[in-house]
Amino acid sequence: MDEQSAAYWKRNVKLVASLTVIWFIVSYGFGILFVDALNSIEIAGFQLGFWFAQQGSIYVFVALIFVYVAKMNKLDREFDVHEDDD
Repeated sequence: MDEQSAAYWKRNVKLVASLTVIWFIVSYGFGILFVDALNSIEIAGFQLGFWFAQQGSIYVFVALIFVYVAKMNKLDREFDVHEDDD
Protein backbone atom coordinates (compact mmCIF):
# COMPACT_ATOMS: atom_id res chain seq x y z
CA MET A 1 0.00 0.00 0.00
CA ASP A 2 1.45 3.36 -0.96
CA GLU A 3 1.69 6.35 1.38
CA GLN A 4 -1.37 8.13 -0.04
CA SER A 5 -3.56 5.05 0.32
CA ALA A 6 -2.40 4.54 3.90
CA ALA A 7 -3.19 8.18 4.74
CA TYR A 8 -6.63 7.87 3.13
CA TRP A 9 -7.54 4.74 5.10
CA LYS A 10 -6.14 6.18 8.32
CA ARG A 11 -8.42 9.21 8.00
CA ASN A 12 -11.34 6.97 6.96
CA VAL A 13 -10.93 4.75 10.01
CA LYS A 14 -10.55 7.81 12.26
CA LEU A 15 -13.83 9.22 10.91
CA VAL A 16 -15.69 5.93 11.36
CA ALA A 17 -14.30 5.51 14.88
CA SER A 18 -15.28 9.03 15.94
CA LEU A 19 -18.82 8.70 14.55
CA THR A 20 -19.18 5.31 16.24
CA VAL A 21 -18.13 6.82 19.57
CA ILE A 22 -20.74 9.57 19.17
CA TRP A 23 -23.39 6.99 18.30
CA PHE A 24 -22.41 4.84 21.31
CA ILE A 25 -22.51 7.79 23.71
CA VAL A 26 -25.94 8.87 22.48
CA SER A 27 -27.55 5.43 22.27
CA TYR A 28 -25.96 3.62 25.21
CA GLY A 29 -24.91 6.56 27.36
CA PHE A 30 -27.95 8.80 27.07
CA GLY A 31 -30.45 5.96 26.61
CA ILE A 32 -29.21 3.68 29.42
CA LEU A 33 -26.40 5.01 31.63
CA PHE A 34 -27.48 8.62 32.10
CA VAL A 35 -31.22 8.05 31.75
CA ASP A 36 -32.02 8.89 35.37
CA ALA A 37 -30.20 12.22 35.22
CA LEU A 38 -31.73 13.08 31.85
CA ASN A 39 -35.24 12.16 33.00
CA SER A 40 -35.25 15.24 35.23
CA ILE A 41 -35.46 17.30 32.01
CA GLU A 42 -38.72 17.32 30.06
CA ILE A 43 -39.24 18.22 26.40
CA ALA A 44 -42.81 18.41 25.08
CA GLY A 45 -44.00 16.47 28.12
CA PHE A 46 -41.55 13.59 27.68
CA GLN A 47 -38.59 12.85 29.91
CA LEU A 48 -35.34 13.45 28.00
CA GLY A 49 -33.84 10.07 28.95
CA PHE A 50 -36.92 8.27 27.67
CA TRP A 51 -36.86 10.37 24.50
CA PHE A 52 -33.21 9.50 23.78
CA ALA A 53 -33.89 5.82 24.39
CA GLN A 54 -36.93 5.76 22.11
CA GLN A 55 -36.35 8.41 19.44
CA GLY A 56 -33.25 10.49 19.94
CA SER A 57 -30.69 7.78 19.26
CA ILE A 58 -32.41 6.96 15.97
CA TYR A 59 -32.41 10.62 14.89
CA VAL A 60 -28.74 10.97 15.82
CA PHE A 61 -27.90 7.76 13.93
CA VAL A 62 -29.59 9.07 10.77
CA ALA A 63 -27.82 12.42 11.17
CA LEU A 64 -24.49 10.59 11.53
CA ILE A 65 -25.14 8.82 8.22
CA PHE A 66 -25.47 12.18 6.48
CA VAL A 67 -22.37 13.49 8.25
CA TYR A 68 -20.45 10.39 7.16
CA VAL A 69 -21.53 10.80 3.53
CA ALA A 70 -20.55 14.47 3.47
CA LYS A 71 -17.19 13.89 5.17
CA MET A 72 -16.35 10.89 2.96
CA ASN A 73 -17.23 12.79 -0.21
CA LYS A 74 -14.87 15.55 0.91
CA LEU A 75 -12.16 13.02 1.81
CA ASP A 76 -12.59 11.19 -1.51
CA ARG A 77 -12.14 14.43 -3.44
CA GLU A 78 -9.13 15.39 -1.33
CA PHE A 79 -7.41 12.09 -2.18
CA ASP A 80 -8.80 12.05 -5.74
CA VAL A 81 -10.66 8.76 -5.34
CA HIS A 82 -14.16 10.18 -5.82
CA GLU A 83 -16.71 8.52 -8.08
CA ASP A 84 -17.99 11.69 -9.75
CA ASP A 85 -17.23 12.41 -13.39
CA ASP A 86 -16.49 16.10 -12.80
